[in-house]
Amino acid sequence: MKLYPINEIFYSLQGEGRHSGEAATFVRFSGCNLQCPFCDTDHSRARAMTAEDIAAETAGNPARLVVLTGGEPSLFVDDALLDTLHAAGKYIAIETNGTNPLPAGIDWVTFSPKCGMADGADEIRLGRADEIKVVNTGQDLEQYFAMPQRSEKTLMYLQPCFVNDPDERRRIIADTVGRIKADPRWRLSAQIHRYIEIP
Repeated sequence: MKLYPINEIFYSLQGEGRHSGEAATFVRFSGCNLQCPFCDTDHSRARAMTAEDIAAETAGNPARLVVLTGGEPSLFVDDALLDTLHAAGKYIAIETNGTNPLPAGIDWVTFSPKCGMADGADEIRLGRADEIKVVNTGQDLEQYFAMPQRSEKTLMYLQPCFVNDPDERRRIIADTVGRIKADPRWRLSAQIHRYIEIP
């Protein structure tokens, strides 16, 4: 029986993107194929869980939404896990860097490209994206509209890169808001969980 490396499973509100503000169970995987400078996952923490273990832990929460995140969940997610979660009545969203293909059964795909931010990040193998969520580090933004994963229905989110220094954080937020006002094809992803201080 397959075991999945799980960093943590917790119940909270989605703070980013299309499902922002919705209650969700987060299944965070340990392990990633990239090393982004702003990653907030402790990859040394992992417990081996079966698909049934994961579904049982998510079943204790009333929200239907389950968010597979990481790390990089595309390294581990397979049909067996998706089938088990769907059988439990869950709606499955994934947050991925797009460098690996995904199984077909995922309900919502958030593509967070890390192009130019880490070795291997430019090798995109993702087939589709329901939303593209870009962390604003001052990079050229037009490149994301040319990505083949983008369709006319793909939502485009720009998110301030979170830093600990409050002055730099305010500068990045102001820059992000200014870039969205200048190009309203973007929407703001604000990481509301950071501002109301929930996990």
